[in-house]
Amino acid sequence: MADPRSYRPQTGEIPVDPGVYRFRDEHARVVYVGKAKNLRSRLNSYFANPQGLLPRTRAMVFTAASVEWTVVGSELEALQLEYTWIKEFNPRFNVMFRDDKSYPYLAVTMGEKYPRVQVMRGDRRKDTRYFGPFYPAKAIRETVDTLLRVFPVRTCSSGVFKRAERTGRPCLLGYIDKCSAPCVGRISPEDHRDLAAQFCDFMGGQATRFIVDLEKRMAAAVADLDYESAARVRDDIAALKRVFERNTVVLSEDTDADIFALKEDELEAAVQVFHVRGGRIRGQRGWMVEKVEDMTTADLVEHLLQQVYGDGSSSNNQIPREVLVPELPSNAGEMAIWLAGLRGARVDLRVPRRGDKATLLGTVEQNAADALRLHKSRRAGDLTTRSAALQELQEALDLPHPLMRIECFDISHVQGTNVVASMVVVEDGLPRKADYRRFSITGDAARDDTASMYDVIQRRFRNYLAEKTSPVLQGLKDEAADDGAAAAPLADTTTAVPRQKFAYPPNLVVVDGGQPQVHAAQRALEDLGIDDVFVIGLAKRLEEVWLPDSDFPVILPRASEGLFLLQRIRDEAHRFAIAFHRQKRGKSMTASALDSVPGLGPAKKKALLGHFGSVKKVRAASLEELQVVPGVGPSLAETLHRSLSAAAADGAPAATVAAVNMATGEILDS
Repeated sequence: MADPRSYRPQTGEIPVDPGVYRFRDEHARVVYVGKAKNLRSRLNSYFANPQGLLPRTRAMVFTAASVEWTVVGSELEALQLEYTWIKEFNPRFNVMFRDDKSYPYLAVTMGEKYPRVQVMRGDRRKDTRYFGPFYPAKAIRETVDTLLRVFPVRTCSSGVFKRAERTGRPCLLGYIDKCSAPCVGRISPEDHRDLAAQFCDFMGGQATRFIVDLEKRMAAAVADLDYESAARVRDDIAALKRVFERNTVVLSEDTDADIFALKEDELEAAVQVFHVRGGRIRGQRGWMVEKVEDMTTADLVEHLLQQVYGDGSSSNNQIPREVLVPELPSNAGEMAIWLAGLRGARVDLRVPRRGDKATLLGTVEQNAADALRLHKSRRAGDLTTRSAALQELQEALDLPHPLMRIECFDISHVQGTNVVASMVVVEDGLPRKADYRRFSITGDAARDDTASMYDVIQRRFRNYLAEKTSPVLQGLKDEAADDGAAAAPLADTTTAVPRQKFAYPPNLVVVDGGQPQVHAAQRALEDLGIDDVFVIGLAKRLEEVWLPDSDFPVILPRASEGLFLLQRIRDEAHRFAIAFHRQKRGKSMTASALDSVPGLGPAKKKALLGHFGSVKKVRAASLEELQVVPGVGPSLAETLHRSLSAAAADGAPAATVAAVNMATGEILDS
């Protein structure tokens, strides 16, 4: 592993022009390719203090042994050269999307004597009509199999077709009437071409015309009492409708667009794209990518478009008139010019803000979120992966015992109000939801996050110490130990004593935050005399692991299973804390509406909420309905009705809700 100082170029040697640079390792292999508007500024950033670099960037500069650059004339040229080098060298530190196949299309070879329907990838061919793209390819084959019932066009290869011509026997599709068998002369070349043209017309959007024609034929067959023919035509109509309804119209019929969306966390990103052709969703595609370097959404969009559309000479077959993304890359102008050059026509690269396209983008984003959640759940559920993650954490933190139980704590509040905390538990790498706990924090403990963390850790482990030193439980344990195998009656005896809240203490306590939170948690344990529980903190910004007795964090590899496990635990604690905070905040807001009613005390307020269920229903109740509640007479009912109606008219509750909602989001992430 080389020291970056050994190959750092002199600042004056690096040009200030736009260009592309390559880092090479000791074997001259390219490990990273990047571009910059100002090469000097960008390259100098790699040779700054290593402690200030992101983990993956630091690993890259220590892996590399040399750096070289090429000056270009514009940012557009830099974009093109960067993509060319990434494709050529496949650098290990560049973001690479896992699925890099070309799109599958449904093609009809109208240039042949007997046109053929097939699934094609790659370059377009002359005199061939294309429909799509579709994804996955299985969807195309199911569509073709259904349509062959009505349009029995040839689908066989040239070798199969010629063999059938020589033998005079059609293939299986010819026997089951899913091919008109031109190979044995059942249909003339002209009629077969007309059949292929009808197939293309249907795929081109003229489905209604064919369905109407078939419905007329079915009606005529029924009128002639030819019920067998009518039944066959009925089945043909059902087949066409299945294909026609499979691709729902979502936009205007002249819309051709690819709609991309991303859902990401600190380590990975899920990408989904909907292919809309002729206003219909023709296909869907997804990728998972590991974020091997710190990248913004705009950077991910740039790399995504490069890899999706920059696939050699066939790329212009894939680019529609519109490419809709969740966020424009920083070089959006150059990217649009590059895409237009590949397509041979203008490409509109933009972010939809309103209307049907923005709504569809929201649907794609939901698919990306679902894909990321499914990927993480599958990864977390794998026994081998869990074991590797726990082992990796134990070694990285130099712990003497296996991590059987991990507890994670998080604080949540809105500008210091309704302060709450959560505790989530993971045993053997899996969540143990029965042991989750929630804490309300009040008084001096709610003044800041460190005081809140100290209070929560103290309360949790005071309970543990109380259970540990309980004379009843201790006596039962001693008795069980003396009896040896006769310890089974303990299960019967414990029904008469308080149930233990925790099976055993954690091996590791994880707090959401950096050094201040870690020191607060460690101080709480020391004040209780507990020295066998290890404490760490996970800081969000750079995913650094902080230890109580170290001024520098432990940096786990960005793609490590141990870091993924810590991140998943932290996110679960964050979710659990926010859910409790919102519940508590909602109750306080609900109570505030009734607090303003003169003469309404706590008991009557509780009776009202218990009877009606919510303030909204109390407000909607009539005077007679209010008086049904015990303790609410005519005078109080009238006061209650007048006060709530005036508050609703003034909009006070709505304003309160809006103010709190504006304060949520990042502020909750405390």
